[in-house]
Amino acid sequence: MSGVRKVVCVTGGSGYIASWLVKLLLQCGYTVKASVRDLNDPKKTEHLLALDGAKERLHLFEASLLEEGSFDSAIHGCDGVFHTASPAILSATDPQAEIIDPAVKGTLSVLRSCAKVPSIKRVVITSSMATVIYNGKTLTPDVEVDETWISDPVICENLKHYYAVSKTLAENVAWKFAKENGIDLVTVHPGVVIGPLLQPTVNGSVKLILNQINGPQTFPNRVYTFVDVRDVANVHIQAFEVASASGRYCLAGNVAHISEIIKILHELYPTLSFPEKCEDDKPLTPKHRVSNEKAKGLGISFIPLEVSLRDTVESLKEKGFLTS
Repeated sequence: MSGVRKVVCVTGGSGYIASWLVKLLLQCGYTVKASVRDLNDPKKTEHLLALDGAKERLHLFEASLLEEGSFDSAIHGCDGVFHTASPAILSATDPQAEIIDPAVKGTLSVLRSCAKVPSIKRVVITSSMATVIYNGKTLTPDVEVDETWISDPVICENLKHYYAVSKTLAENVAWKFAKENGIDLVTVHPGVVIGPLLQPTVNGSVKLILNQINGPQTFPNRVYTFVDVRDVANVHIQAFEVASASGRYCLAGNVAHISEIIKILHELYPTLSFPEKCEDDKPLTPKHRVSNEKAKGLGISFIPLEVSLRDTVESLKEKGFLTS
């Protein structure tokens, strides 16, 4: 097993991607030090402590993105760090204080803690496709997005897409700090992450699927890049273990219009109700392409969209978020 006797830190350990990352790392034999915001909140800790191998090899730490040095004890003595902690909210009364500052200052705080630990071989940061696609180019069927695309924070701000602003600025400071401090950094850029939930709450990306079921009359005229949470967690581990891994990795299992998602769900679950009309009368937004070549170079083959969607709905049912 690749991870035997290695110690790694996962920040934001109770999150959707992070919980799967912790699960797979424990399966691979790693000792995991995971940070959570509140050790006394069972919603953040119980599902992690129930994982196979947690009793022997999972250690939980409390840390806050805006508290300088609060990740020191979780990162001390580690071989690698997976920084997933960042506000995954799309709107806020004060975007600067609630979304941007925690993402940017938190990333720097984690990297400063990493810079103090000589044993760290590599840091893997969970970024987003949001740091890739907002560069002013029009997304049309003949366009292929790849790792060379970089979002412009000004464009993100003009779109009032503060999550994209936060992730783009956080990535920019991370690359600058890593370069100046000799940190071996890799960034992972998933699209909309779906698939089964380990945590007891519904996160934003899975909510996109839940919101299409048993309620709305119309669906948004939007194209999304979808990727399975298990693939995302797997890529993080490969990005740490594969010596030649470097730079940025776009993760796009599928690019699909929301109408295609509804069609697949309707076929899988004919008894559930789904919206039948688009929210506007415009032609459906065309699909672009996202290159998966670099991620495939890490040995990843993506879980099919139908499987991810079915597993998402089954998980929502199992956790009581879908009653029928």
